[in-house]
Amino acid sequence: MNRSACLIFNPVAGQGDPELELAEIRAILEPEIDLDIYLTTEEIGADALAYAAVERGVDAIIASGGDGTLSAAAAAIVGSNIPFGIISRGTANAFATALGIPDTIAAACQTILQGGTRNVDVAYCNNLPMVLLVGVGFEAETIELADREAKNRFGMMAYVLAGIQQLRNLKNFDVEIETEDRIIKTSACAVTVANAAPATSVLAQGPAGIIFDDGLLDLTIVAPTTKAGAIAATFHLFQTASTGNAAERNDIGYLRSKQFKITTDPPQKVVLDGEIIGTTPIEVKCVQAGLKIFVPLVEEVEPTEKLEGLPNLIIEMKNPVEE
Repeated sequence: MNRSACLIFNPVAGQGDPELELAEIRAILEPEIDLDIYLTTEEIGADALAYAAVERGVDAIIASGGDGTLSAAAAAIVGSNIPFGIISRGTANAFATALGIPDTIAAACQTILQGGTRNVDVAYCNNLPMVLLVGVGFEAETIELADREAKNRFGMMAYVLAGIQQLRNLKNFDVEIETEDRIIKTSACAVTVANAAPATSVLAQGPAGIIFDDGLLDLTIVAPTTKAGAIAATFHLFQTASTGNAAERNDIGYLRSKQFKITTDPPQKVVLDGEIIGTTPIEVKCVQAGLKIFVPLVEEVEPTEKLEGLPNLIIEMKNPVEE
């Protein structure tokens, strides 16, 4: 008997043809999974559709769309133990990249069919669920500038162009960061709290690798005082993301904690998983292992030997032992 799942599909996500993309998903999944398909609308979002699916007691929930759609659907599933499938079709696809899930339709569908799952952390920011990250200041302003028209026209470059434009208006602000045991006061142009983040989310890359199942959140403070410094700091964070090393600049700080309370003066715009949600102050708390997601079944094989490259290497095969 086939498995069953609720598929929540956003027809306006990304830049592809939604009819063709839905047909591709159905062609791959429906031979093995009975799909109950729901399309998001302006009136009914992915969160409402996912909450209804949880109430019905479905076997699994699959969401297909951009990061906003995936995050909204995930919000309804937190703590339910219902497996969550991700088929990214957005502009950035940060959600899939951060969690190690393929961002092509075919590969994402195969990941779901394999049936392997992993429990990952989620968080709540001002009581709103957060899978990826919350950005205060520069990142929020950049996301707001990259509107739907710009993303349709330029794709990922919309974020780059918005970032360059935002550098002209770079402003630092005073920030107070409260953890369970400390209160930290400084100034910054951007503060990012990440549960999971791809390397492309450079303003979250202060620590040496963001772990999304350790029960902790990673906070990065970026505090350059000039436009040149901001460019240098951003490039440094891009390098740290690429190499997996921690940031080593005086104008970049980072720490880990289970929860953060962030207050700024003046108030700053806040972006949560790609959507503007208002302004500071914010409170962010981690929920360990709150979401079960389908992940690729990749068997990690530890190398048992490495001889290639040794100087003057000669390997002689002995005759097999006769029985």
